Amino acid sequence: MSVETGRERAVYASDPTQSRGRLHAEPESPTRSAFRRDCDRIIHSAAFRRLAHKTQVFVYHEGDHYRTRLTHTLEVVQIARSLARALGLDEDLAEALALAHDLGHPPFGHAGERALDECLAGCGGFDHNAQALRVVTDLEHRYASFDGLNLTWETLEGLVKHNGPLIGRDGAAVGRYVRLGVPAPVSAYSKFQDLELWTYASAEAQVAALSDDIAYDAHDIDDGLRADFFTLDDISSVALIENILSAIDADHPDLDPPRRAHETVRALITRMIEDVLAETARRVAMLKPRSVADVREAPRPVVGFSAAMEKSDRDIKGFLYPRMYRHERVMRVMEDAERVLRDLFSYYMDAGENMPAEGIGTVDGTARARRIGDYIAGMTDRYALIEHAKYFKQTPELRWETSTVDKK
Repeated sequence: MSVETGRERAVYASDPTQSRGRLHAEPESPTRSAFRRDCDRIIHSAAFRRLAHKTQVFVYHEGDHYRTRLTHTLEVVQIARSLARALGLDEDLAEALALAHDLGHPPFGHAGERALDECLAGCGGFDHNAQALRVVTDLEHRYASFDGLNLTWETLEGLVKHNGPLIGRDGAAVGRYVRLGVPAPVSAYSKFQDLELWTYASAEAQVAALSDDIAYDAHDIDDGLRADFFTLDDISSVALIENILSAIDADHPDLDPPRRAHETVRALITRMIEDVLAETARRVAMLKPRSVADVREAPRPVVGFSAAMEKSDRDIKGFLYPRMYRHERVMRVMEDAERVLRDLFSYYMDAGENMPAEGIGTVDGTARARRIGDYIAGMTDRYALIEHAKYFKQTPELRWETSTVDKK
């Protein structure tokens, strides 16, 4: 039983004392569980610090109050720990997965990912989940005895499979991987540390995935309102938001717009969390998992939204896609951002000696392209622009029209 909450530990929760361990054997910590140690290693990594200067939707200099990859990650962590605590799961493993889930994102958000995927099309493309695995297993160079962070098997598994299995029992790709196949870095790593790509991940990993969705929906509504891309009346076309606004207006008539917006975001997070708790209880009663192995072998996720909340989640994303992610102001900036990364990739392919510390020497072909991709993916928005300005006559400012200001 948890001393803090009085909540019984779920029988299907991950147990750090039963971890499958680390690729490189290390003495156990006398003061921290294996999963707590994973959290701490991620927090102290260079890749985690760089999230502070990587785009979520808005480039860092557009305003002080828009989310970055780091602030998004911290919001995911908060939601993941809340859900894990309420469900009797291991909070540290849920936190580790939330902390690590965006480590593989390049600068400039999804625009950067599209650019790198195009640049690396001839050698397997670019996938931010696969890149996160590379970061924590290879690209971080901090420890004397190994590359990467040497995280537990459970954290690596959850990082790769938090959205579900990648292959079937027969080895064939499933879901979104049918079209392009399982990312090469994931397949390669699993050959010497089997992550069992055909099963679901732990309940803690499923919690982290849903926490990402909840955070996205809530903070992108908040950021979109701040940017004047839409109003609360506009997004009340989504039934769940209309319902929330009706309750807020009944309890707090004539509330000023900023507080009304904040109350809407708070209520949305609460309702989505409560829905996950209720739906998960229903699935647990039906599936009756008695161990973490039962969660992995289940025919569907144990943790999830109800059908009604899944529809609301789709409706919110369906509203935000044209109104925010594809807004002309965002698209104009992101098109310029993609060009910055394509320019840098082409330049380094011809002049790799100018890659500080990560120089590629005489490496050619796929290995050369992949090292350049790793280097660019690790850049912050700011550093990518600085590097571009060093080698090209014109570097875009990546700003909206000059009249745009951040609302305090």
